[in-house]
Order: sequence, then structure tokens, then C-alpha cells
Amino acid sequence: MTRPGAALGPVAVEPRRLRIDPDYASRPGFDGDFLGLPLPLPTVKTDAALLNYHHFSVVMHDSRRLAHFAAANVDGSRRFERIASSDRWSLDPRLPASAQAGAALYAGNDLDRGHLNRRADMLWGDTRAEATAAVADTYHYTNCAPQHRDFNQNNATWQGLEDYILAAVADHRLRANVYTGPIFRPDDPSYRGVRIPRAYWKVVAVATTEAVHATAYLIEQTELLDALGRDAEQPPLGPYRTYQIQVSDASARTGIDFGPLPAFDPLRPPDRDASAAAPVELRNLSDVRLS
Repeated sequence: MTRPGAALGPVAVEPRRLRIDPDYASRPGFDGDFLGLPLPLPTVKTDAALLNYHHFSVVMHDSRRLAHFAAANVDGSRRFERIASSDRWSLDPRLPASAQAGAALYAGNDLDRGHLNRRADMLWGDTRAEATAAVADTYHYTNCAPQHRDFNQNNATWQGLEDYILAAVADHRLRANVYTGPIFRPDDPSYRGVRIPRAYWKVVAVATTEAVHATAYLIEQTELLDALGRDAEQPPLGPYRTYQIQVSDASARTGIDFGPLPAFDPLRPPDRDASAAAPVELRNLSDVRLS
């Protein structure tokens, strides 16, 4: 992966809104030792730009104008209750505008700017200023992907799953690494010059006093893309459903190497046969196996 050069100048933001730190060279990015054992940033086989932010990093796809994934550190023990939010998104000046899917993709339709690394996950730090800087960084277009509003905002599916995981981390004052991204397929439908992912994945590694547990999830939004006038094929796991899958399955579907994380997966079969455990549909959040 290549690391773009530092920004040439600050990103303009409107007064009384979250101010994005203009010093891009100071951002430490994802910490691979955050959980107390070496868990390096996942890797992809293609050339991809690595963008570091406060508490998280984003690895961009070289042609899709979207991220391969965002990888974030989350600390439930240093969490602030309230940090300002924003409705202003910014391009990252370290990349050409043509390499990012910006405002034009989301105007006048049912597509949300779906946070990959969520604002809610970044409400932590030693100081409020540190937490605020991390929250502000989530409003870069490099950290979002097109998600149908009924997919992104539905408490029973993607958002509900995200809230459930965050609550478990915060309530027990745990540390976690959260990785999120789209599944890119060659036949993804094209809309305004961007191929819209039909599915998204999430991998969560949580450190307790006893062990590290890593779990993976998948949700399809294929059926919802009909609203954009695209031809939606039947998704392979059924429409608009959320599944817990193996971390190794997430790797196979995305081409992302998660390093040692598959070994910490509670769905990993004892005989290590990756094909032995089928995806588990999450009909309600109590079906989630975190350990």
C-alpha cells in the first residue's frame, strides 16, 4: 500500500461546525497493538492508498473511488457522552478529487453517506479535544460508502447491529478493533459513475481480560437498489438480511488478509475446515455470538 503525501493546506469547514484538523501528517491512524497483542492493519493484494486519521485508518480501492475498508480502535473506558456532530462532509486533500466519490453521488436520491468508521465509535480519548478530532475525521468522503437509507438507518439490521456491538464494548469498558467495508463484485450496478456495492461486511475484535474474540458480519442491500432504477439480482444469501459469518469467509469474499484474526473467531470450526460453518442469520440481536 502507498501512503499519499501530506496535505498542501487546511480543509475549509463552516463556522460553528466540527473543525477537521488541518495537520494530516500528525494523524497516527490505526494502532495494531491496541488490544495488547500484534494485530496489524489488514492488507489487500492490489496497490491501495493508506490514509491515517485520528483513531482509525482507511485503505482506498485503486479504481472504485471507495474504501476497501476502514479499521478503527475503540476504547469503551475513555468514552465521552457527547461530542458535536456535523452535516458537512469533506474530500481528503491527500487524494485527487477524482479518486473519491463525493457529494454528487448522494444528491437527490435515497443513498446515505454511510459511515464505515462510525462517528459513535470515535467518542473517546484522553481529552475531549482528542475525541472531537477523531469524530471530525469520520466526515471524510473516504470514510463513507453509498448505503440505501433503509439499510443504513434501520435499527433492526445494520445500525442495530452496530449499536449492539458498541454498547457491549462501552458497557463493559472494553477495547475493540472494528473493521468495516463493502464487498466489491465485478457486476455491481453503476450509478453516476460509481459502482454501488450490493453488500457490506464488518469484523469486530474485542479484548476481554481472558481473551480476544473476533466476529464477522454480512448484510445485503441488493433489493433496495431497485429504488435507484438499477436491475437487482437475487442476492446469494437472501435480500435485506444480516448474517454472522466466519472471519475467514469475510476474507474470501473481499480478498482482504486479516492476519491472525480468523484464529480468534467463535464460529471457527474445531477442525479448521472453513467450509464447515454456514452463515448464521441474525433474526434478532440475541443471536450474535461475540464469544
